[in-house]
Amino acid sequence: MSVNSIYNKKKIAFFSTQPYDKTFFNKYNDEFSYELDYFETQLNPQTVLLIENAAIVCVFVNDIVNEEVIRQLAEKNVKIIALRCAGFNNVDLEAAKKYNIKVCRVPAYSPQAVAEHAMAMILTLNRKTHKAYNRVREQNFALNGLLGFDLFGKTIGIIGTGNIGKAFAKIALGFGCKVLAYDIVENDEMIKDGVSFVGLNEVFKSSDIISMHCPLNDQTRHVINKDSIALMKENVMIINTSRGGLIDTACVIEGLKQGKIGYLGIDVYEQEEKLFFRDLSADIIQDDAIQRLMSFPNVLVTAHQAFFTNEALTQIALVTFNNIKSLLAQNDIENKAALLV
Repeated sequence: MSVNSIYNKKKIAFFSTQPYDKTFFNKYNDEFSYELDYFETQLNPQTVLLIENAAIVCVFVNDIVNEEVIRQLAEKNVKIIALRCAGFNNVDLEAAKKYNIKVCRVPAYSPQAVAEHAMAMILTLNRKTHKAYNRVREQNFALNGLLGFDLFGKTIGIIGTGNIGKAFAKIALGFGCKVLAYDIVENDEMIKDGVSFVGLNEVFKSSDIISMHCPLNDQTRHVINKDSIALMKENVMIINTSRGGLIDTACVIEGLKQGKIGYLGIDVYEQEEKLFFRDLSADIIQDDAIQRLMSFPNVLVTAHQAFFTNEALTQIALVTFNNIKSLLAQNDIENKAALLV
């Protein structure tokens, strides 16, 4: 079968597929007429064998798209790797260039979805609404142990001021917080809104709450570590809705044990590919680190849920389909932020 005939079929192989992926991609496929092939399994060197005559693979945050996988994709005449997410740390872009495979992503779907979830985690950890809910259901109306603090007037530090960090800053300012931010490029609009751009160490030293919104790369991996935690205020709150690898889990556990970290909210986790997006309620979880984290009363874990809104999933489906349409038609995408290779 020729490459052209594969392109004409417009077949997309989806990996790490959840029921909601099928719902939204099927819903918006009428105007595109792609052939959709769904696999619940993760893409990795073994499962790549499942692909049959597909010119495109669509992957998510925990799929493995390393050089070995990309080499096999090239052997199967796959021409496009479409990420249905913003992050791309799981894709070997140099290997994609080497094998002449285009890589695209969804650079912005609903920044508000993730930003709002970050604030929800802050409010939940602070005011302990999750604990209050369970108490009242058991007819326990006591307030002991539910003491929080006023968010108004507190200093929130933001690491990473892309679309999500910018949206989160607006929310924090709306609560009357002082907002500090760190990024390699300062955002003039945010400065006009009242955000102060400072050095990374200043964010660590001065913030009551630190919220992570930067991509994961060699420079940001384990940016929350023993040394950075030592700079932080006592009882600091750390929120991570970006990528699990930004946090050195062992160091954060030690910080929680010592009482240096007063609150931790994570929607992402370093080893989440073995846990998240599946029901393990009947299993014995072998990951001691996540079990230890969940044992702390001042830790809130959600399972990569921050993006999960109707608006975000709609945009993910539409942008992914349009990215593929543009690449098939003209080998390019108008929105340059969406094209990685």
